[in-house]
Amino acid sequence: MADLLEKAQNRQSEKPKKQDELGADDYECPICKDTEFVFYRNEQGYEVAKPCECRERKAWRRRFRNSMIPDEFTNANFENYQRTSQIQEDMYDLTKRYLQEYKMVTNENGEKKKTVSSHNFGLIAVFGEQRLKELPSAERAAVKQQHNNFGIGKTHLQIALAKRLIKDGFNVLVVSDVTFMDELIQARMMNDEGEQLNRLLNAATNADVLIWDDIGKVKWSEAKESLYYQIINERYRKQKPIVFNSNEDRGTLAEKIGYAAASRLIGQCGNYLLEAEGTDWRLKKGAS
Repeated sequence: MADLLEKAQNRQSEKPKKQDELGADDYECPICKDTEFVFYRNEQGYEVAKPCECRERKAWRRRFRNSMIPDEFTNANFENYQRTSQIQEDMYDLTKRYLQEYKMVTNENGEKKKTVSSHNFGLIAVFGEQRLKELPSAERAAVKQQHNNFGIGKTHLQIALAKRLIKDGFNVLVVSDVTFMDELIQARMMNDEGEQLNRLLNAATNADVLIWDDIGKVKWSEAKESLYYQIINERYRKQKPIVFNSNEDRGTLAEKIGYAAASRLIGQCGNYLLEAEGTDWRLKKGAS
């Protein structure tokens, strides 16, 4: 009986504290008690609220968590991007120029207004992977060496862009083509009245910026082409930007995602489309 009483007392002590029982050390922010607002009385004697200084910091963390940035690019930023070739300089300069199209302005009431680029931004191949696969096997190695598009830093730069935009207050979603398309196809097959599919599509179409890594990588199917078009066309209609990179070229990318989707995706880039090729730094790093 004594043992049972002791266990009951221990469980009681482990119960979560009520809000009014929490001390200053129990909060991440003791100023607002994690409400993210500070209440005070104005000159007229009315109680009003203003955002706490911790609010933007916590909002940044939430945006970063929701962005789905791959773990291997957690440390990617502009400062540690290696520019050892002219194409890397060109990609870097174009990315920084594209960043200038985004503005976050705070008015006198503390409200923030976003200005989002009306352009897409793409880094694609000169000679696409699909075209390479269609070559006779004896020719592939030489052509691959001449027109390499792998490991030149496209994803690193665009993740660096994503992190800067998140820090500035924009909602960014990062998707990897194979994983994302597989999730969409699986959701389409689920017997949940489209709930999971709609959740994924809404996230992709409503984010301030969609960053689509390695678009066109997945094996083509009619169902996937339909999903590519649905997302790209909806963002095109809303004038919401897509930042993308691909190991396909203009022609092979259109074959992989559909001509209508590619027309909208590439057509909205304006001057922010760069066909890039160079040395695979991953192979070079491994050889050193």
